Amino acid sequence: MTQALPLATLYGPVAEDMILVEDLLESTKKVEISALKRMLDHALESRGKRLRPALVLLAGTFGDYNLNRLVPLGAAIELLHTASLVHDDVVDGAASRRGRPTMNSLFDNAITVLLGDYLFANAAEMVTRTGSIHVTRLFALALMKMTSGELDQDAAAFDVGRDIQHYLWRIGGKTAALFANATEGGASLAGCDRDSVEALRSYGYSVGMAFQIVDDILDFNGDEAEMGKPVGGDLREGTVTLPALLYLERFPKDNPIKRFFTARRNREEHLQEALAGIRTAGVLEDSMEMAREYVRRGNEALSALPSTPARQSLVEIGAYVLARRS
Repeated sequence: MTQALPLATLYGPVAEDMILVEDLLESTKKVEISALKRMLDHALESRGKRLRPALVLLAGTFGDYNLNRLVPLGAAIELLHTASLVHDDVVDGAASRRGRPTMNSLFDNAITVLLGDYLFANAAEMVTRTGSIHVTRLFALALMKMTSGELDQDAAAFDVGRDIQHYLWRIGGKTAALFANATEGGASLAGCDRDSVEALRSYGYSVGMAFQIVDDILDFNGDEAEMGKPVGGDLREGTVTLPALLYLERFPKDNPIKRFFTARRNREEHLQEALAGIRTAGVLEDSMEMAREYVRRGNEALSALPSTPARQSLVEIGAYVLARRS
């Protein structure tokens, strides 16, 4: 895989301003209800990559770089991302994420859902601080697309009849929509011209697509210690991602994925056979090539923008997305 720079280096042009996003996120923990504070502390404890807020700020550098508007959007998008993960873990029944206990493993599902609701509401309040009805609408549309993608994924569980185009539509909603919202929203707040806004939206969408495809590849060949979750979890839960779809296309008749989905006995044996087949059939390499193609499209969109340190950071973020191992 491509060797990528550390994230702190990638954020170079806006690295110092990312501290303002972090401070705003920290301020959301200042609540009077002690139980809620404990939950917020845990939900926001892992600082993670903060990739989406960085995209907001980097996009904002191509126009009027107004931190009073950009920082709230960056924090709002990170809160929205966190809220979606909290709800996802409830839906999936996940016990851990990135090696840390999930909220639903520490508290009951009903309380965890309420925490997710609180984070969604907090994100919505924060995005209004941008003072832009247009950006607030983009934010709401992104949430609708994310929810539609997640609902579709649940509805399509254990279904081998969906095709690659359907998969791409799904991840375009559940993942790429928020990346696109970050770059389009940042550019819009900065007052960029229409062509620049579209270039940055296209870049964000493309990198978001690549991000999810790589995530789906890592579910088959990643390191469990690095990822903090079991390898093969998607297939075990019936989620048919790009590598599995390519494997089903390549071996349409006698396929262990189909046997695993339909078997009442020896299911673990069929699952392990499917995982081994996916790892050796060349479909992971083909999936990675599709991720590279999305990053190439993103870089092509960036070519319409002036050559600046921020543009180079966006190019390097694409390389990071392809090279990441967790």
